[in-house]
Amino acid sequence: MPRTLDARHDRFALHTPFRIARGVKTAADVITVTITQDGYVGRGEGVPYPRYGESVAISLGEVARVRDAIEGGADRAELLGLLQPGAARNAIDCALWDLEAKRTGHAVTTMIDGPDPTSMASALTVVIDTPAAMARAAALIATAPLIKVKVNHENPAAQLRAVRAVAHNATMIVDPNESWDRTLVESMQPLLVELRIALLEQPVPAKDDAWLAEFAPLVPICADESVHTVDDLDRIAARYQCVNVKLDKAGGLTAALALAHGARARGLGMMTSCMVSSSLSIAPALHIAMLSDFVDLDGPLWLAEDRDGGVTDKGGILSPPAPGFWGTP
Repeated sequence: MPRTLDARHDRFALHTPFRIARGVKTAADVITVTITQDGYVGRGEGVPYPRYGESVAISLGEVARVRDAIEGGADRAELLGLLQPGAARNAIDCALWDLEAKRTGHAVTTMIDGPDPTSMASALTVVIDTPAAMARAAALIATAPLIKVKVNHENPAAQLRAVRAVAHNATMIVDPNESWDRTLVESMQPLLVELRIALLEQPVPAKDDAWLAEFAPLVPICADESVHTVDDLDRIAARYQCVNVKLDKAGGLTAALALAHGARARGLGMMTSCMVSSSLSIAPALHIAMLSDFVDLDGPLWLAEDRDGGVTDKGGILSPPAPGFWGTP
């Protein structure tokens, strides 16, 4: 029977504003793609990101542009040539994976010959605020195994000291979201060591990171905005020690798997991360998380209400969604 593809805009209100160096988010705007064939339904979600020139309208337009091809039977490999990496391709690709799992009775884990997603330590995020407010937020999650701290260029030292003062034992990732410059990166190195920071994520703008090739950081630096697909890795490997794999950047689980395997082949560390999203974005990302050194998939935890059957978190330990939610028969 022929396929049908549908796409819509879904909005999920947040219970607390999500504040990073680039701005404040109070709702997660996503596109949801469903592909139906032979009575089976595959679902995928993408999060359009303005940093990459995306919007809900643009992403829905991209989906519409390839609808005929997908409904005509185009597979995941063909999709790579139909759309550029981004939220639209991610939503379609993940819907195709889910559809295949439902139709064939073979879970995505089996198709990729990977481990079954299990409960794992996933970062809980402390967003930008005053040092005192960030300390209060960190105190609520101080026993979590992994904490990510969002900062900008204004007062990062005081903010990081405040968080570490209450979260004594947590592994910490620092994420300036491209808001630092070379001088600040260099001057912050001793403090990052003092505070036992495990990873510094994309401190400088992607367009200004060439100098990192000659820099010997005291704490590993992870590429986020600088890396999207496996094609970026030769450049990235000369500048960074780790890569952040996001399905929305890579344009789907298919491309994310290629990026992950390529990163490992080059000896790079790896983190799996997400946008602020529902659990429909997280379920496929868990397959990358199982291959990663760091996991940061707390996007749905910011929602006032997630999709039914989604992931759950207890004390910074993320558990997979209910059976049948995504990627399983």
